[in-house]
Amino acid sequence: MKVRTLIQPALLGILLAGAAPLALAQASTDANVPPAAASKQAREIAQGDPVRWYKEDTTRQERMRTRTKEIGAALDEAKNACKQQPAAERQACLQTAQATWETEMKALRANAPVQAGSAGTGHAASTGHTGGEGRTTVGR
Repeated sequence: MKVRTLIQPALLGILLAGAAPLALAQASTDANVPPAAASKQAREIAQGDPVRWYKEDTTRQERMRTRTKEIGAALDEAKNACKQQPAAERQACLQTAQATWETEMKALRANAPVQAGSAGTGHAASTGHTGGEGRTTVGR
């Protein structure tokens, strides 16, 4: 039990440390949300909080799926922020965003249990996540 108590804060620290460069590089604002997603968000907000917000992820697989989606959403927001930057800075910004995504996904996979059918592929945490509105985001 004591080992688990020590591992959880360490894991959280690693994940937060991996997210720090992205947070510093691009601020997350409503301006970074694509219009189609913003419209969908507005409709959802008008309906009130979804029940799923109050249902805790109880299994490791659920937590991994949620974290994968969060990392992907952060990448989408970072890419949108990069598109707003001057052309001279855009490529470096996109590379930084992609590198941060890769680092976070590697950290997530390193803590993931081996799943059946993933023997050595390195894709144990892959969920086929789409980057909103049904489009697949490059790099995932």
